[in-house]
Amino acid sequence: MYAAVRRYEGVSDPSEAGRVVDEGFVPLMRQVPGFVAYYWVDAGNGVMVSTSVFQDQAGADESVSRAADFVRDNLATLLPNPPQIMAGEVMASAP
Repeated sequence: MYAAVRRYEGVSDPSEAGRVVDEGFVPLMRQVPGFVAYYWVDAGNGVMVSTSVFQDQAGADESVSRAADFVRDNLATLLPNPPQIMAGEVMASAP
C-alpha cells in the first residue's frame, strides 16, 4: 500500500473546506484505481491534513495530481497556500 499526505496551512474556513472536500473530492478519490481510504482532518489553527491510501504508488501519485487540480478549481480561496506533500509506501498498518 501507498499513502499520500498533504498538509494545508492558512485554511480560512475549515467547516466549508470539509464540506467541499466531502461532497466533491471524496467521490473523485473513490474513482482512482486501487483506492483504499481517504481522510480529511482539521488539525486546528488553520491547518488541515488529508491522507489518501491506495494499493499502489500509481494511485497515490494520481491522488496528488487530482488534489492539486481540485484545490485550484474549487478551494483556492479556502486553501490559499500550497500544501506540504509527503508520499510513500505504507510500512505498517492496522485494520
